[in-house]
Amino acid sequence: MTGPVVVLGDTLLDRDVEGVVNRLCPDSPVPVLEETTHVDRPGGAGLAAVFAAAQGAEVALVTAVADDAGGARLGTLLAAAGVQLYALPLAGATPEKIRLHARGRVLLRHDRGGPAGDPGEPSEAVLRLLATASAVLVSDYGRGVARHPALRAALAATRAPVVWDPHPRGPAAVPGVSLATPNESEARELAKAPPGSSRLVTASRGAQALRRRWQAGAVAVTLGGDGALLCHAGSTPLVVPAPAAEGDTCGAGDRFAAAATLALARGALVSEAVQEAVAEASAYVAGGGVATALPAPVRTAAPAVVVGGGDRIGAAAAGEVVSRVRAAGGTVVATGGCFDLLHAGHVATLQAARQLGDCLVVCLNSDASVAGLKGPERPVVPQGDRGRLLAALGCVDAVLIFDEPTPHAALSWLRPDIWVKGGDYASGGGAETLPEAEILARWGGHTVVVPYLDGRSTTDMIAAARAGRGTAGWPASGVPAIVRSTAEGAA
Repeated sequence: MTGPVVVLGDTLLDRDVEGVVNRLCPDSPVPVLEETTHVDRPGGAGLAAVFAAAQGAEVALVTAVADDAGGARLGTLLAAAGVQLYALPLAGATPEKIRLHARGRVLLRHDRGGPAGDPGEPSEAVLRLLATASAVLVSDYGRGVARHPALRAALAATRAPVVWDPHPRGPAAVPGVSLATPNESEARELAKAPPGSSRLVTASRGAQALRRRWQAGAVAVTLGGDGALLCHAGSTPLVVPAPAAEGDTCGAGDRFAAAATLALARGALVSEAVQEAVAEASAYVAGGGVATALPAPVRTAAPAVVVGGGDRIGAAAAGEVVSRVRAAGGTVVATGGCFDLLHAGHVATLQAARQLGDCLVVCLNSDASVAGLKGPERPVVPQGDRGRLLAALGCVDAVLIFDEPTPHAALSWLRPDIWVKGGDYASGGGAETLPEAEILARWGGHTVVVPYLDGRSTTDMIAAARAGRGTAGWPASGVPAIVRSTAEGAA
């Protein structure tokens, strides 16, 4: 592979809720599900990207993400899977699919998020990504990403093999794709195949009709437990049988499409890619489906941390601020850090950052994140208090608390126009050296450094307090007094 594998399409937030049913609802004859566990995961194109990344490929996901808590959760889950997120703005809410399970069976699926919103324009970085990909999978879930004119033009122009996993509500594949992968019902609906023929004849006619209409190199119709039927130009269809497999088939189509895309990226023939995809999808179902195939970092990724203390704290608050500013054509600024003991140096950096745009979102390391970075004795001040202190500052519009060592997942969701770091210009460092610079470039954002006040350091402040001595204007007293004095000064 010479470039990343790119997955492009609509991403949803899926939640699987497991519970037990021991009684009926007293006011209606329906079962009462008592939740025992739940797992969040990316759905749609996001799930296909997770599957591809789990095979060791470098994977980039081009999708639309909303400015809400669901979008923030998706950013965390995709980062945990090792997927590079290239997010387009999305009007409206993140689509969610919630499945309620009891004893391994689905009782109900609850969809929310409303009608599909229009995805925003792709950045130059997204268009370059499609041009340099080793392979592209279009995972269309009918919500608009695959319909975007600029993305379709870039897909038509790329030299990489393109696999198109269609949706009945979605657009036609761009001309010249290497492989399209509809399932039986999709092929029947898309090709308007007449009823009455045998299963294989119907699948073959549908595949050939779609291949001609879309000018595709090949079409593989997936047949569930019976494998797949592959149609090339002018050739007898190839039936690829599947090993016997029983289990949860949710996500099997995404696993099939991802496996075929990875095989084509490695240089496999289309027939070889389809055979490999059938084997992968069958093993996936037999192995327990998405419940066991989901990588451990995704299954255990902590939810977005939301604490009390006002309406400026949490993913929902940050998303609301960012959405409002973007709608007005304003500039979104973000910065981040531990802010363990809020001092004058922090306040100076935050005030300078806020002057660069129309809102300031602070990405705050959670307690677990701070401990991982600075040791088990930190933080001194818990995340709830740190968040409230920051939110109380007039220069801060919202606080988003994150659990990861870096704010990369939060940034991929927030997509600020400017990312600010406090620093010393005399050190010779530049904004281009910041680790966040590559993330910001995905949507055309910029990183900048603002000066900080010399002699202010949380680490030195804590050391001085523990040693019982004052320093740089701080009182020679214990940590609680320092916290109290700096909080009062900041207010």
